[in-house]
Amino acid sequence: MKGPRYALAVDTRTCVGCAACVIGCKEENAVPLGTTRDWIVTETSGVYPALATQFRSERCNHCADAPCVRACPTGSSHYGPGGTVQVNPAKCSGCKACITACPYGARYVDPRTHTVDKCSFCLHRLASGKRTTSCQEICPTASILFGDLSDPESEISRALARRTWTVLLPDAGTEPQHYFLK
Repeated sequence: MKGPRYALAVDTRTCVGCAACVIGCKEENAVPLGTTRDWIVTETSGVYPALATQFRSERCNHCADAPCVRACPTGSSHYGPGGTVQVNPAKCSGCKACITACPYGARYVDPRTHTVDKCSFCLHRLASGKRTTSCQEICPTASILFGDLSDPESEISRALARRTWTVLLPDAGTEPQHYFLK
């Protein structure tokens, strides 16, 4: 693929689970009450008294091989700029095939429009010249990195090159573009 290849990474060592990213996204994208484009997952591991808690900010994984895109009968779910996975509400029939196909539970039906919505990697911000997503911009611990993997000098490319990372459901074959730094 020529051009940018957008991705997002969450540093699980510094994320404190404050949900500022969730609030920032809701504000930026006018996400209705009762729905969310991103969320916080809390995992506890170990045996008392040696317990550890890890927080993860999760959202659409913008998969390079997205099951939702394949499942959408209208073309509403499609690949957008930078390899992002986007939803065109004007084409969405509300059939929910993409919701069923998504292994990450990253989609919801907007109760106002009855169409599917999800994280867009703030494509509208990128189109207006901004270089960050709203969740990255608002994160008080700078735990969210966003950028272009085609640029080896981008902050996200450098972080993925020097740190250990993982993705959700690595065996699903979806090639997610949402990473978790360990």
